[in-house]
Amino acid sequence: MESRIRPKVINGINIKRGFSTLAVAGDSQTKLNPYWITGFCDGESSFVIRISENPKYKAGWKIEARFQIGLHIKDRVILELIQSYFGLGTISKQGKDSVGYRVTRTKDLIKIIDHFNKYPFVTQKQADFVLFKQAVGLIENKEHFTIEKLVAIKAVLNKGLSEVLKNAFPAIVPVTRPLVEDKVIKDPYWLAGFTSGEGCFLVSIYKSQVVGGRETVGLVFKISQHSRDEQFMNSLVSFFGAGNVYKYKEVMDFKITNYGDIAKIIIPFFDKYSIIGVKSQDFEDFKRVAELLKKGNISPLKGWKRFV
Repeated sequence: MESRIRPKVINGINIKRGFSTLAVAGDSQTKLNPYWITGFCDGESSFVIRISENPKYKAGWKIEARFQIGLHIKDRVILELIQSYFGLGTISKQGKDSVGYRVTRTKDLIKIIDHFNKYPFVTQKQADFVLFKQAVGLIENKEHFTIEKLVAIKAVLNKGLSEVLKNAFPAIVPVTRPLVEDKVIKDPYWLAGFTSGEGCFLVSIYKSQVVGGRETVGLVFKISQHSRDEQFMNSLVSFFGAGNVYKYKEVMDFKITNYGDIAKIIIPFFDKYSIIGVKSQDFEDFKRVAELLKKGNISPLKGWKRFV
């Protein structure tokens, strides 16, 4: 059973969970590495084309291209850092516990596109980006009044066409979705950014037959993705020189559970290439438990609450 630590005192450690008012401990002026931004956006961002009926517009349809990132409000600081990096876009509350960063103006979207051209995605999100770039190009060149071209792109972007659009454009032939192959991790900051969004630092409590079936504490570093990114997931094994990939229907997990690999590879790596946001607190706890395991003085039966 994979578990995390509940916010309380555990083995003498006062573990707290709060808002990421500081992205990295002791540094409120953090400047994000551009590869870190791409890695984080590879996991957390969306490229959206909205097409909705509106008689006020020339084509009878309102068209909006949008780049967006939605996070828990505790990680608002990440969006502020990304907004500061790009120097554009807006941040607003999206719900009770969520906040979003959005870029909608065409000239601003072109700057976003320029960034991802220079610092490319690694996962299948690259295909969404290529489609989005085509759509923004149509809008920039005023070709979006021929709305069928945008509908053909939207048909293979994200969740595809709504029933309204399917009925309005029944003869639309979707464009061919770009094929993303041979993408590799080019920069460690990319992986730090991606892990800040998609990674997990877990404490596992399980019954070990080695110690007579008693509960034992272990550490798990995990990244999960859809199976369409199988090539990328396998590349993580090569990148770290450790771990394994497990497939569960359409979900794939990359895991490192060996204590030696975690202590010698994972912890030093993320000490150098920082996890940013609330997840950095998970990583700090992860390191504390690693140190306790090294000393052999941690008990899973005292002060631990197990939950997935």
